[in-house]
Amino acid sequence: QVQVVESGGGLVQPGGSLRLSCAASGSIFSIATIYPMGWYRQAPGKQRELVAAITGGGRTNYADSVKGRFTISRDNAKNMVYLQMNSLKPEDTAVYYCNTNPPNDSSWGQGTQVTVSS
Repeated sequence: QVQVVESGGGLVQPGGSLRLSCAASGSIFSIATIYPMGWYRQAPGKQRELVAAITGGGRTNYADSVKGRFTISRDNAKNMVYLQMNSLKPEDTAVYYCNTNPPNDSSWGQGTQVTVSS
């Protein structure tokens, strides 16, 4: 089972940037067993959605709404996953989570709040 701790959220003005970090741990998250990972977000009143995903080998995929603005990356040696968010928009406001892709119901962390507002 993978445990994750997200960090790096905050309040930012439209057009600004943030970098989210996800520290993953657990017996199945090791260099020998590299899981595809994803960043998800949930805005108030909306369903949780996958915004960015990365395979163990580094192949990435993005939701259309963030393509060209967000970049997902990972450091397998450190068991870290990152989400660089640029050109942020008010509609990016949400709680952001990382998890495996597809997600493991037992691995949701507390998430980190991102608020984009002037």
